[in-house]
Amino acid sequence: MNQTSSGMSLSDLSRLMRKIDYCMFSTHAGNGHIAGRPMSNNGDVEYKGDSWFFALDSTHTVQEIGRDPKVALSFASSQGLLGQRPLFIAVEGEAELIRDKDVFQEHWNKDLDRWFEQGVDTPGLTLIKVQASRITYWDGMEEGEVSV
Repeated sequence: MNQTSSGMSLSDLSRLMRKIDYCMFSTHAGNGHIAGRPMSNNGDVEYKGDSWFFALDSTHTVQEIGRDPKVALSFASSQGLLGQRPLFIAVEGEAELIRDKDVFQEHWNKDLDRWFEQGVDTPGLTLIKVQASRITYWDGMEEGEVSV
């Protein structure tokens, strides 16, 4: 893991990202445009370069990843209000579609039952793993890049 001269490491980013669950998840749509939608890390936010998301096979997200696995994630902290430093993180990476119930179990939490009522047995359930290849961040006035 490399870091820029600004000194922030992946471990530093992980500490700052712990309270950021939602991101904008961008894929390449079939018409060649970029498609973005909000997605949750499902509470699986101990960041080590991989991000995990659940979706259904029938969604545009899964279908678009099937055509082109290159994706981007954009995170923003809720800080920045009333004088606090905002944190923005842009992740470029490659997505992998996982359909293994044992792996589902490793990343499942009870809050997901709201969206997937049959839990890991939900028909068409897919786990999306995004492995980062480049991470750029802006933490207040500090900015840098972490290569994976």
